[in-house]
Amino acid sequence: MKVSCGTDIIEIDRVKDAMEKYEGKFQTEIFTEIEVNYCESHKNQKYQHYAVRFAAKEAIFKAISNKLSKNYSWNDFEIINNEIGKPEVFLKTNIPEIESIDVSLSHCKEYAVANVVVLFK
Repeated sequence: MKVSCGTDIIEIDRVKDAMEKYEGKFQTEIFTEIEVNYCESHKNQKYQHYAVRFAAKEAIFKAISNKLSKNYSWNDFEIINNEIGKPEVFLKTNIPEIESIDVSLSHCKEYAVANVVVLFK
């Protein structure tokens, strides 16, 4: 087994600006329908939720980029909260090399940060 990690931090305003500039295209390229519904349900803090999911996906790509030969899309990884509110990574495509992915998310008014640990088979 091999363990790999990735971390990303982003300014929430950068995500907000990209979403406003590219209207719906940014959302559909980066986020799944479930992620969009979740973020939009947090009206006053929706950009924080988008930004932290974006950071999580960046962290995933950092953790797997040197380990996998195939390129994956943003939507191959979905960041969802389980029944008790803990964020989890759901693989929307089969990646046989990956055994599990653990994610930790945090955000404040200005920044969003994500840390990812990937366990490879």
